[in-house]
Amino acid sequence: MFDGFNLEMIELPEATFRIRRGGNGPPVLLLHGHPRTHATWHRVAPHLAEFYTVICPDLPGFGQSSIPADTPDHAGSSKRAKARHCVALMRHLGFERFAVAGHDRGSYTAFRMAMDYPDVITHLAILDGVPILEALERCDARFAKEWWHWFFFAQKEKPERAILTDPDGWYGGSPEHMGAEAFEDYRAAIHDPRVVHGMLEDYRAGLGIDREHDQSDRAAGRRIACPTMVLWSLQDDLEQLYGNVLDVWIPWTTRLSGRGIDCGHHMAEEAPEALTAELRGFFRSA
Repeated sequence: MFDGFNLEMIELPEATFRIRRGGNGPPVLLLHGHPRTHATWHRVAPHLAEFYTVICPDLPGFGQSSIPADTPDHAGSSKRAKARHCVALMRHLGFERFAVAGHDRGSYTAFRMAMDYPDVITHLAILDGVPILEALERCDARFAKEWWHWFFFAQKEKPERAILTDPDGWYGGSPEHMGAEAFEDYRAAIHDPRVVHGMLEDYRAGLGIDREHDQSDRAAGRRIACPTMVLWSLQDDLEQLYGNVLDVWIPWTTRLSGRGIDCGHHMAEEAPEALTAELRGFFRSA
């Protein structure tokens, strides 16, 4: 797994990251989603590393990276805080400007990086996501039924108790589907009570402080300045919820492209060749 990559722990003033780093060329940061770790990229990152320097971290609150401290407003788990930590990580590694791709929950941190650091992010790739504010404002009975976990995960203590009773049954996954090493890495994470709590804090921040940050951006008329590509899984439910997913992103972007990919939700595991081709082409674009 990750042939030719280094596995490192990077200690920064505000956060500690576990990362994989490999390749040469322009820098690319890959951010995973819930409940995965950076290992979800193991079928994509080595192929990107033929052309780019690829950095795959565990997000704060996930995997073996540090867990943000709890506060009443969940600010430590906000996407603004995680974006700040990711920018600090890349600067520590010597990269002042770079491209970023984020999947699922990682897409929200990637989005926040592009909004808060327009002079840093050269390209933004969003995989299976729409802005949190858009999801919440468009919420209807169907969204509540299909995405009920957003609201359950935001409750205090109860989701931790439910998940930790049977993490394997709750989250699923298999070595055949994910790859043996990636599955073991993921399984260690979902059995760690601190990590489960950190992952759930990401959702608690989403329904509160992250939503407020999106509202502030929209009120100020801020948009993503860099080229943005949105990809979504055709076997997942974004099209069923939103129709043309790109229409949701038009008010937030200045240069937008994207399409659906024929796979399930975890596209880096299920359609690595198609995803790699899309990312390569996009990161080469001006």
